[in-house]
Amino acid sequence: MEWTTIASLATAGGTLVLAVATFAAVRSANRSARVTERALLAGIRPVLVPSALQDPPEKIGFVDDHWVKVPGGRAVAEVTDDAIYLAIALRNVGSGLAVLDRWDLHGERLTGDVSRPSPDGYRRLTRDIYVPAGGLGFWQGALRDRADPLFADAREAIDARRPLTVDLLYGDHEGGQRTVSRFVLLPHTDGGWLASVARHWNIDRPDPR
Repeated sequence: MEWTTIASLATAGGTLVLAVATFAAVRSANRSARVTERALLAGIRPVLVPSALQDPPEKIGFVDDHWVKVPGGRAVAEVTDDAIYLAIALRNVGSGLAVLDRWDLHGERLTGDVSRPSPDGYRRLTRDIYVPAGGLGFWQGALRDRADPLFADAREAIDARRPLTVDLLYGDHEGGQRTVSRFVLLPHTDGGWLASVARHWNIDRPDPR
């Protein structure tokens, strides 16, 4: 075998080894970057649940100067001649600030294996509501248009003391990691409402289940 052929084969082999090593290094770097990104996102990810029954109450005001007091672990569903007022006492069990953005209401308790909801038709809050990491807060919403079909459904459910379902859309303080948490408002024998959380959905990334 000629030395030129041997040299060419050696050069080709060295190039192949270098290419394989470069490919492995790039894959490792990309994997490390993804792990780092997930860790950073987890550090600012909010998760909302109802507050505990022993938590202090939340005093909540609406734009029309209507005020409600929501005890820990509870919710409010009030009907007046002009509006329907809704509120939930919340706790953020995640590690990042929660910024509430939109919501949806169902005049019944949704059960069963349901697909991830689409927040496109959700109602926008008139203001951002913030719940600190590891802290307490609330959600509030109101229905004022009596011509809205949801107004009649919600009023009928509240008057009949039937459970309600509320979907809350929120994200982190960067505007990402949008999550929909489904809460159920359950009528209590004392005339109030208990709050429970049924499910969480990731909107911007795959769900873990």
